[in-house]
Amino acid sequence: MQCIPRYLRMMKKILFVTTISGFLPQFEYNDVKLLKEMGCEIHYASNFRNPIYTFDKEKLIEDGIILHHIDIAKSPAQPKNIKAIKQVKFIIDENDIDIVHCHNPMGGVCARIASRFSKRQPYVIYTAHGFHFYKGAPIKNWLLYYTAEKFLARWTDQIITINREDYDRAKTFNLKRGGKVTQIHSVGVDENKFYPKREKNIQLRTKLGIPEDAFVIVTAAELNDNKNQKIVIEALSYLKGKPGFDIEKVRYLICGKGPNCEKLEKLVAESELSDCVSLLGFRTDMPDILSISDVFVFPSHREGLGVAAVEALLCGVPLIVADNRGTREYAIDTVNSIVCDANSVTEFASAIEKLMMDKEYRSLLAGRCRNSAMIFTIHEVEKTMKKVYEEWTNR
Repeated sequence: MQCIPRYLRMMKKILFVTTISGFLPQFEYNDVKLLKEMGCEIHYASNFRNPIYTFDKEKLIEDGIILHHIDIAKSPAQPKNIKAIKQVKFIIDENDIDIVHCHNPMGGVCARIASRFSKRQPYVIYTAHGFHFYKGAPIKNWLLYYTAEKFLARWTDQIITINREDYDRAKTFNLKRGGKVTQIHSVGVDENKFYPKREKNIQLRTKLGIPEDAFVIVTAAELNDNKNQKIVIEALSYLKGKPGFDIEKVRYLICGKGPNCEKLEKLVAESELSDCVSLLGFRTDMPDILSISDVFVFPSHREGLGVAAVEALLCGVPLIVADNRGTREYAIDTVNSIVCDANSVTEFASAIEKLMMDKEYRSLLAGRCRNSAMIFTIHEVEKTMKKVYEEWTNR
């Protein structure tokens, strides 16, 4: 008689909780596939009226994921989060949930409080995709988010971090008895989907109106103040006025959607850069977009890691990044990237000019990109996540 592993006999139902409904299909589907292979029933609770990332709700249902709408809000000040806590508690008890895996700050808050006061008392895993408190963060972030995370750690069985600074900080928290802190290298990127292509997608270039000899810069991120897309536009405006620099040969593609869309469009118009800067919205064809790009710019003030930049590296596209705890995990200055100060227009301008004008240097960096990012692939992360999910059997 075949011996069935203990975790397959016991681990029945797992509930993912996120603030943004598109978060699971965008970043956590590798974990979903792993759990399904382990024999789990997958439940997903989120605010399905708040999809920052485009996703197919029907596909989630077809894949056997049981969806639960909750009235969770991104802002801690929203009273509706109290309702969300009650909703998550009901889902846990009504569906006999064994494990709760929560994401995003408010997803982590609501799910852990709900788990603590539920009848089921499920095993709780919290993935911190970048603590809001970090070296150099505003004092208010430390007062609010650090205090909350330190307190909620006592109701958490496992905390997963995606960078070293957060890992070291989480290790100082007091978790539930037997609790653990684990670091993973991102959520896992598919190296078979993101890889260097020998030929650029001429059809896509034509569709986007990109000249054959254009230098293509790409950014992919939510359009908000933290992601800092405006610094790149300001850098291009600076270069436009520089003698000898041909701005007409530059194309900057901004992929993503968010609250700063109109603000960025206005800045592009005021800078007279409408011919070289395009806001493309959220894209589902990033491997193709990266195949026509010469450099990927990631200018965020704060990043937990930054999966989009890892995808670019796996495609052999060198980076221009702002220096922060997330980019330090993979961006090595003068090796696969040029690292800048997030607030320096001139540093970003200089980096863009350097990679545009010096093709040999750009090619040197590009040749090192993929190998430098292999530790962030699905297979590497999957090894760690399987251990994380199996850990609950030792409660």
